[in-house]
Amino acid sequence: MPPLTRRALLALAVAATLPAPAFAQAFPDRPLRLVIPWPPGGTNDIVGRLVSDGMAHRLGQPVVIENRGGAGGALGAEVVAKSTPDGYTMLLGGSGSLTINQLVRKRLPYDPATAFAPIGMIGSGANVIVVHPSVPATTLRELQAVARNANPPLNYASPGVGSTGHAAGAMINQVLGVEMQHVPYRGTGPAMNDVVAGRIQVFTNALAPMQSQIEAGTVRALAIAGPRRNAALPNLPTTGEAGFPDIQAATWYALFATGGSPPDRVQRLFTALAETLADPEVRGKLEGGGLDVEPSESPAAFARFVAEDAARWEPVVRRAGVSVE
Repeated sequence: MPPLTRRALLALAVAATLPAPAFAQAFPDRPLRLVIPWPPGGTNDIVGRLVSDGMAHRLGQPVVIENRGGAGGALGAEVVAKSTPDGYTMLLGGSGSLTINQLVRKRLPYDPATAFAPIGMIGSGANVIVVHPSVPATTLRELQAVARNANPPLNYASPGVGSTGHAAGAMINQVLGVEMQHVPYRGTGPAMNDVVAGRIQVFTNALAPMQSQIEAGTVRALAIAGPRRNAALPNLPTTGEAGFPDIQAATWYALFATGGSPPDRVQRLFTALAETLADPEVRGKLEGGGLDVEPSESPAAFARFVAEDAARWEPVVRRAGVSVE
């Protein structure tokens, strides 16, 4: 091997005196961004802010929240999909904004297969079916009778076209054999406001943003669309117990980075997420809002779950006839 030149030796000597960050900055070395593809006030917003606070503490950098509602979550997802793939931009994604949206929308401004790098699952929660107190129904069977005789038809809200709530409402129509009218909103918060005001009769959504209204009696819960009862509402029957086991709708929440982000950075984000979900205080708050905390084993394991979830929902969406031009 030829001897080092004086210039090379000098460069090595200078390099040895430089701090490590001069060679490779540790990730992250600046604030991160979490895009929540729904307006403030809904479950996505609640979950995203809880988790981002915990991750910021563990990453040593603030995580800036950016709410981008619209198009069933597609507008916010597009922001992340088209961001620089450096791990600094994350998406609070879920069954509605990703899985359902790609199944019901014929055109998306990104390729769902490559636009995102799965980080990890946060948790999931079965949807709760509620009605305004003016609806004379305390069970799903009674709602079925009321909806069949309603003139004009009852209406049901969703957080947006292509959301889990949209697909769940269509599923309820199909299973109950009724024709309720879909009214889409730009997020859970605005939809819930109109349900409480009595302008909407029926709503199906995750528990967290509805729990206080259920407890206050401003809306009436009929059933939970999952296989088991929820600890936060132990007296609320499941849809199976109510006689309609085919009504099953759970919403999951998870983090994604922009597709093509460096795997080591994705792993760093996954580790921070896992540590956050292991925090008893964070876990307690999530579970108190009706969420089953379900951390992923790894980003790869979570990627497999996302693919399997799409395969589960595809026939449901097809049978329900939910589609968006």
